Amino acid sequence: MSQPIQQVVVVGGGSAGWLTAAVLAAEHPRLSVTLVESPGVAPIGVGEGTWPSMRETLQRIGVSEAAFFRECDAAFKQGSRFDGWVDGAASDTYFHPFSLPHGHGDANLAAAWQRAHRGTPFADLVSYQPHLCRAGCAPKQPQTPEFAGVANYGYHLDAGKFGLFLQRHCVDKLRVRHVQAHVTDIVSLDNGDIAALRTREAGAIEGDLFIDCTGMASLLLGRHYGVPFVSQRDVLFNDRALAVQVPYPTPDTPIASQTTSTAQACGWTWDIGLPTRRGVGYVYSSVHCGDDEAERTLRAYLAGTGIVGDIAAPRRIAFDPGYRARFWERNVVAVGLSAGFIEPLEASALALVELSAGWLADDLPATRAQMDAVAARFNDAFMYRWERIIDFLKLHYVLSKRTDAAYWTDHRAARTRSPRLSELLALWRTRAPAWRDFPRIEEIFPSASWQYVLYGMGFRPELPERASDLPERADQFFRDAARLTARMLPQLPPNRAMLDHIRQYGMPAG
Repeated sequence: MSQPIQQVVVVGGGSAGWLTAAVLAAEHPRLSVTLVESPGVAPIGVGEGTWPSMRETLQRIGVSEAAFFRECDAAFKQGSRFDGWVDGAASDTYFHPFSLPHGHGDANLAAAWQRAHRGTPFADLVSYQPHLCRAGCAPKQPQTPEFAGVANYGYHLDAGKFGLFLQRHCVDKLRVRHVQAHVTDIVSLDNGDIAALRTREAGAIEGDLFIDCTGMASLLLGRHYGVPFVSQRDVLFNDRALAVQVPYPTPDTPIASQTTSTAQACGWTWDIGLPTRRGVGYVYSSVHCGDDEAERTLRAYLAGTGIVGDIAAPRRIAFDPGYRARFWERNVVAVGLSAGFIEPLEASALALVELSAGWLADDLPATRAQMDAVAARFNDAFMYRWERIIDFLKLHYVLSKRTDAAYWTDHRAARTRSPRLSELLALWRTRAPAWRDFPRIEEIFPSASWQYVLYGMGFRPELPERASDLPERADQFFRDAARLTARMLPQLPPNRAMLDHIRQYGMPAG
């Protein structure tokens, strides 16, 4: 039990495996990190959106942001736009931007908005970022250093290229040992810990800590240790996805600066703009919609966005929405799809990988004797995070007024949401979401995100006047946000122009 943790073995590649290996190796240069992956097994690689946290993660592992843009076909993401989620009308659209509301925490913005600005969408009133997205602006200028921004941003990226980019960086710069081999057996110690993996091509690979990045197979945590899977199919119904890559009609077609999520009869379509193509897909519930009908919906959406003629057959992906009952068992930690997956709404998958890898690097146990205490804290934190993600995603559905399909009416049934979400919705009828509703220091979605979605979805509370509201101060913040918008719009370049500049000239060092 006093044996030091010296050898970490990551099982599985892709974005989850290589990102975890990179963060651990960068933070702990004396640690021996080995990544084992089966040759010829392609990652799922559907998730192409990140949170702004990815900027800090890329900085932490020591990569160039310009190289990342070039090699991963990456683009800027400033938030998400939701079309048709409220009632499906032509005017039904709202934004969840990455920038906090101007003056967030310094005045009751929601109360001032409700009393004097009800005709203006909440996000448009409190943030410049929806206006930047509509105008197709980049969040930074050519002279802005790497990883800095005039506006907050994350990325859209090619997940396959991202995994290869991380692999090269890990092997060439961070001394991660890369073993391509098929795992055939697991060797256990008397106490139940894993001692080594037996592989067909490389023999036994020993380790003190094993990171399970084997995707939905969950080879170590699920299959070997039998940690149960907690299905969320009765809360969030989507369990199928169709994904396709489509070209731009012309080389100078504008690139969207947000993920566009469009509600459909039995799910929603994502639309992500990269420099060389769009990534489009349809996430849906197999209980409410057959695969053929889903493909017709996807093709109709593509036609409506200008894609005509033949396109490749969409890639079909089946998944069971849910997560493992525990994420760290003995000396195994699950990261990525092996820990769970819900759906790509709000791009939480890669964010959870980042959070998991960061936690491991920051709180890596020095010895096996410390591991159980660290594991208990890890399990508690990530159970809380999974539950909050599910509540936040459910918020998008439960507030919809759509009546065109059973999918939407079923989502509104009280039995399909958690008691906690029901309690919060009742509270928010007379006050805005606030920090005290989200008590953890590292909340996965801040109260501002809940306000953006809540009010974007048409939720209109009755907020009583309070002495602490500071309506004059709120109005000043609204005016400041409008002035920021007016100043930024002419100064920020178009998204495609900025991406072309980065590819050709790079960016100043931070």
